[in-house]
Amino acid sequence: MSATPEDDAVNSADTAPALRKRHGNGPVFFVVATIFAVAVSVGWGFSVMSYTGLSGGVYHQVITVSAPSESEARISFEVNSKNGAECLLRALDNQMVEVGEVRVDVEGGNRMVNQTVETVRQASTVEVASCREQGSQD
Repeated sequence: MSATPEDDAVNSADTAPALRKRHGNGPVFFVVATIFAVAVSVGWGFSVMSYTGLSGGVYHQVITVSAPSESEARISFEVNSKNGAECLLRALDNQMVEVGEVRVDVEGGNRMVNQTVETVRQASTVEVASCREQGSQD
C-alpha cells in the first residue's frame, strides 16, 4: 500500500528535528560566537592599553566646577602628563554657548590645577576642552 499524504507529513515532521539537530545551525553559531569573542578581546585590549597609559598622551579628570558670579567660573581638575601639558578650558552657559576660555600650562607629572575663567555672562559649567602634551624641554 502506498503512503498517504498524512503519513508523509508525520514522517517528515518526526525526522526534521533530528536533521536540524544533526545538520542545523551549529557551525553558524560557532562562527558568530568566534567573531564576537575576537571583537570583544580586541576592544578590551585597546581599552586597557588606553587606560594604563601605554598609548601615550595626557589624561585629565574634572574634580569640581562652580560659577559664583556672572563674570567668572572656577574649575579644579587633575592632569597626568609626562612632559607637561597645555589645557584649553571653556566656560559654557545653560544653552551650551561658550562664554569664556583660557589656556593653562601644567607641569609634568600628576598635578591638581585650580583655575578661574573670566566670562562675559553667567556660566553654568566649565569643561576641559582639550589637553595636549608639550614637547620635551631640553
